Amino acid sequence: MSNVTIIGGGIVGLFTAYYLSEEGFEVTLLDQGDMQQGCSTGNAGMIVPSHIVPLASPGMISKGLKWMFSATSPFYIHPRLDRRLLQWCLHFYRASNKKHVEHSIPYLKNLSLLSKRLYLNFALQHPESQIGLEEKGLLMLYRTPEMEREEIEMAHLANQHGLEATVLSREEAQQLEPNVELDVRGAVHFTGDAHLDPARLHCFLKDYLTAKGVKLVSQAQVLKFEHKGDRIRAIVTTKGDFNCDQLIVCAGAWSGQLASKLGIYLPMLSGKGYSFMQQNQPALQVPAILCERKVAVTPFGEQVRFGGTMEITGTDHSINQQRVRGIFDSISNYYTSFQPTFPEPGKVWSGLRPCSPDGLPYIGATQRWSNVLFGTGHSMMGLSLAPATGKVLAEQLLQRKAQLLTDAFSPDRYN
Repeated sequence: MSNVTIIGGGIVGLFTAYYLSEEGFEVTLLDQGDMQQGCSTGNAGMIVPSHIVPLASPGMISKGLKWMFSATSPFYIHPRLDRRLLQWCLHFYRASNKKHVEHSIPYLKNLSLLSKRLYLNFALQHPESQIGLEEKGLLMLYRTPEMEREEIEMAHLANQHGLEATVLSREEAQQLEPNVELDVRGAVHFTGDAHLDPARLHCFLKDYLTAKGVKLVSQAQVLKFEHKGDRIRAIVTTKGDFNCDQLIVCAGAWSGQLASKLGIYLPMLSGKGYSFMQQNQPALQVPAILCERKVAVTPFGEQVRFGGTMEITGTDHSINQQRVRGIFDSISNYYTSFQPTFPEPGKVWSGLRPCSPDGLPYIGATQRWSNVLFGTGHSMMGLSLAPATGKVLAEQLLQRKAQLLTDAFSPDRYN
């Protein structure tokens, strides 16, 4: 069996290594960081087949322009003279239409449903992982008539595509959260969604893969690639050179930069998000999205995580307290009897989500090289889509019949 080198130690890279090692591949995984913190550890931990509409969709341009002028808004593009940003925004504009959404929905839905099945199987196979997988669904809580119409329309769309979405009155939503008073008009309950503890999952996968013989190499920054003909033969890094038969790029927000080193145009920008933990008192029960503010709420027993914002940027990790304030202020607007404490700077997590301009991930092979694949660009869906992405990439290397169509995810779609 050939050896595979994966670049990127986030959740997508780890699940790709997991499925390849299960098939007997010799796997080396390189990461430029310490593999302790990243976009895979502080996210909301949501597994969301409900999210079938890509970020690039009708209405996002007008919303984005409106939000541009608010430091606490859910979505923000920092205006600057940057060729990559201008190209990304142009692609985003071209994709924000009904035709693109209709084309994308079946692809995202099938990938998401496969991912959830794989998560359920994973939890059964590895009860020792203690990842806290629960199927409580997801509540879309809304407070305004405009958002109510939007979410009910989304519920009908989900039902049309075979996903279960129930529209709840304020009283029905309140019954699902008996410990805290809700100030909402109502909610949509996506009963097929689930959640888990992302940090525990990340830690377990690292330990499990190491025990299985997968070589994890941290602090290995890629300097260049060496090739012969149409094959990448070696990756030159700050930790030495690594020969490879197959190369898979799962480097998250840095994947675009690596693609350029490979002579491939892969438009990618970072969507910076923030999160913080609070004592879950009074205890929230069901994961939720606070719709108008685009804030994710995930209960983890005695603690609850609040996270949000999509700040389109480069690979800048700095924390903007105004954006943290936007998340914080939204909490008591929806949960009126929940009294959060504003987090200290050291308690705020930030992560860089890898955002493609059309809202679809890049999964699969590229025509430029005969032995290079990509698994990246999942935006806010990295954890949700990670197992399916890893499984699809393993199937492609094994040249097996694919479980689902992935042509819409081609890394070559902008080349």
